[in-house]
Amino acid sequence: YYLAVTTVGTAATDYANDVIFGEYATDGATALLEAAEAPDWLSSLVIDGIIGGVGAVLGFVPQMIVLFFLLSIVEQCGYMTRVAFVLDRIFRHFGLSGRSFIPILIATGCGVPALMSTKSIDNINEQRITLITTTFLPCSAKLPIMTMIFMSFFPDNAWIAPAVYFMGIFSIAITGIILKKSSAFHEDVSPFVMELPDYHMPKALNVFRTTYERCKAFVIKAGTIIFATVVVLWFLANFNFTADGFSMVDVNESMLAAFGSPIAFIFVPLGFGTWQASVAVITGLLAKENVVGTMAVLLGLGDEVAEDDVGLLSAMQDVFPVTVAALAFLAFNLWSVPCVAALGAMKRQFGSGKWFGFSVTYMLAYAYCLALIIYQLGGLITGTVPFGVFTVVAIIVLCAVLYLLFRHERTRASTLQIASRNI
Repeated sequence: YYLAVTTVGTAATDYANDVIFGEYATDGATALLEAAEAPDWLSSLVIDGIIGGVGAVLGFVPQMIVLFFLLSIVEQCGYMTRVAFVLDRIFRHFGLSGRSFIPILIATGCGVPALMSTKSIDNINEQRITLITTTFLPCSAKLPIMTMIFMSFFPDNAWIAPAVYFMGIFSIAITGIILKKSSAFHEDVSPFVMELPDYHMPKALNVFRTTYERCKAFVIKAGTIIFATVVVLWFLANFNFTADGFSMVDVNESMLAAFGSPIAFIFVPLGFGTWQASVAVITGLLAKENVVGTMAVLLGLGDEVAEDDVGLLSAMQDVFPVTVAALAFLAFNLWSVPCVAALGAMKRQFGSGKWFGFSVTYMLAYAYCLALIIYQLGGLITGTVPFGVFTVVAIIVLCAVLYLLFRHERTRASTLQIASRNI
């Protein structure tokens, strides 16, 4: 993970984003469009929409290659099998198995391959819980959101970043316990039988084949979903009906702004009930990195503003005048549904629209309740949010969560026990 996300993979990804897509693809497309005398809307769609959106996804391919290559080596040398076996007893308390360790580990880099790797889990209930909880650990795409909030409101508090990752682990445990005690997931504990192979050197052909297949799936499935979503969002952010008809407008007058304003009231109890924050949450469904860029564009700072830019940080403090509101915004973006690419991988692994719908509903509800508790109760404790109706709702939600966590787990009789009773 360190080599894939921090060093080798990051250098390759930066080159892909800055040079291949930032210079070659953009300059080449611009030259072709100018030579063809293409209209402004088509140029914006190709450069800002397709190249900017799809290129952001394809820019992660170098990281995926390094990550999958190294994981293939670790998996085929016999190490991952032993780690999964050791953690199995701990994970069983949360409705997971030792095989869940690998998807959770991969999820810190990217949720798409992590969700795809859950196919190795044999028990269907353990696989479903793993699919729901895997993306609760912040992936690399969520790091810009964390950086933006941390630099704006916690520049001198180094503990806040590790606390977010511990909260991700805590969220996995909470979800696992709650689902494990429900009737839909409750069943006899399946035995964890796994052959422990000897440590050995992996075959190069197998490593390259595994890496190729995983990267191919990432590019095809993630890229196609991103492409369709980018085109839709670009139209919403650049067009609206005016006195002159359907034409390009400023982003503040676009259909996206018109759509974000009516739904902003949904986030009022969470402390960020503005249309800008609402639109940022929506565009974050495309790719979590879009949250920072969306906030920069909607605040009039330009889409190339870095996460630690002074102007962006000052504007962020205007959008979130209360610190707990910024924390609630962060919590909702980190623990709600992942990007559309990960959702596509999740739906494919579930193979059922019912379970996919349940998982999306659960993640949205969990993120909303967590953000509600953070803003209402955190603000009440710090004296920045007055006591009100939503504070009572937050207390009720917290009590309900505690009840689901600590309620008595009903045991289901096994087949042998039922047979013995009948005898």
